[in-house]
Amino acid sequence: MIIAKDTVVSVSYELFDSEGELLEKVEEPVSYLHGGYDGIFPLVEEALHGKRIGDHCSVTMQPDDAFGEYDHDLVEVEPRSSFPKDVAVGMQFEGGADDADEEDYLLFTVVEVTDDEVTVDGNHPLSGKTITFNCTVTGVRKATEEELEHGHVHDENESGHLH
Repeated sequence: MIIAKDTVVSVSYELFDSEGELLEKVEEPVSYLHGGYDGIFPLVEEALHGKRIGDHCSVTMQPDDAFGEYDHDLVEVEPRSSFPKDVAVGMQFEGGADDADEEDYLLFTVVEVTDDEVTVDGNHPLSGKTITFNCTVTGVRKATEEELEHGHVHDENESGHLH
C-alpha cells in the first residue's frame, strides 16, 4: 500500500540540528493520519506522499517550517510566590493569557529561579532551529471511519490516542 490521503502512516525518525547533532530519536514508531490533518510537519508529509513501507526520507526544515522562530515575548518573569516552593529550572507549567481557552495554553519551561522571581520560556525547545527530519516508513494502512471523523490516529484497540 502506498501513502495517500486518509491512510495511517507509521514512521521511525531522528531529528538533527544544522550541525548534525542528534536532537531526538524515537524508539517506537509514531503514527499519524496522512492528508492534511496536521499530524506531522507539512513538508515531511509532502515528502512521504506516495512512499511505501521501508522507504526513507530526509527533509531539512527552516524554523518557519518546523517549530517556529524564537519569540522573545514568550519569555516572562513572574513573582516567585506564584510558583510552588520547590520550583526549579527545567520544571514545566501550562499557562496562557487570562482569556485564553485551554487549547491555546502553552507549555512554559522554568529557565531561571532567583529568591524573588522565576523566568519561564514558552518557546518550544527547538524553536529558531533549522532541523533535519530523517525517517523510515514502518507501516501504512487505511484509516478507520472513526479516525477520519476525529482527524487523528487511534491505537490498535481503539481505547486511546497516540500522542
